[in-house]
Amino acid sequence: MGPFFIFLALPALFPRAARARPRRDGVVEAEGDEQGIVFTQLCNVLDPLLAVALSSVSNELRTATQALLQHLRAYHEAAAALCRKVGLRSCKELREAKEFHWVNMGLTADELALLGTLGSVLPELEVLDIVEPSSAPNGVQRLAAGLSAGALPAVITFAVGGMHVGNAGASELAAALGRGALPRLKSLHLAYVAIGDAELVALAPALRRRPALEILVFTGNPFGDEGVAALVAPPPPAGAPPPPKEVLTKLRGLYLRNTQITDAGCAALASALDSSALPALKELNLDRTLASDAAQAAVYETRDNLEQPGAGAGIESEEDEEGEDEDEGEDDV
Repeated sequence: MGPFFIFLALPALFPRAARARPRRDGVVEAEGDEQGIVFTQLCNVLDPLLAVALSSVSNELRTATQALLQHLRAYHEAAAALCRKVGLRSCKELREAKEFHWVNMGLTADELALLGTLGSVLPELEVLDIVEPSSAPNGVQRLAAGLSAGALPAVITFAVGGMHVGNAGASELAAALGRGALPRLKSLHLAYVAIGDAELVALAPALRRRPALEILVFTGNPFGDEGVAALVAPPPPAGAPPPPKEVLTKLRGLYLRNTQITDAGCAALASALDSSALPALKELNLDRTLASDAAQAAVYETRDNLEQPGAGAGIESEEDEEGEDEDEGEDDV
């Protein structure tokens, strides 16, 4: 049944008056009432016309949904302002877009939080790529906190660069992945986002539970041996069985350039790869880490087909360019 026919059939299908009341977040809380439930499900902040039309079906429904409509109007106006800020002419363009590449748009943490809540009504979006230093220090945290279960359902590539993630942001991103946001994610880019050991330890379990992941980019982050071990070979708790090896089985690219990994981290990587972890891995970038040449060589010797891409090559090129400004004064070899 299409939306128009639902609109015509509502009075006959659900004759009882709506006894719905808005919660603080503006969502209708229906007290055993079918009209309120249907109305709530048909609300779309990027396309609110149907909800407005449905509110006119009866005086009872109009009265019951008045607060919700006010909230929906304000929400839609905020979404429209976000569209204009990123150069889109309408919410329809936002709703139908397949790729966003937003660099230095001046987005605030509040606007990134709004974008997160819009994740459930962006069904076509496949690539979300944001470089927004002005949103520091909690822009990524608030973006991730807004991602509900199933949000960004078609996104394959999720990338943030030059922004502060920190422990709170990593935890929120892990929680979003854990509740089922980004269900089709294959490529995650977190370059120059201040992820240290504690942050990667918090994020790693959620990543290891995503078998479809093919690319992980962590270029330019200050994590070291503890973080990389949590990702590829986490030690089991005392008395617990060893972790399963059948994780990240499709991962073909792991980019750790310009991190704080030392010889010990390389040893953990070599041991994991030698024990058949990450079976699909073909590209591993350890350039500009703290590990010795010998320790890095030992990692690559574990696989005949394992390669280190050149600096700035392939999937990392944009991230490396973004990070160069932060590395001014350092050796750019």
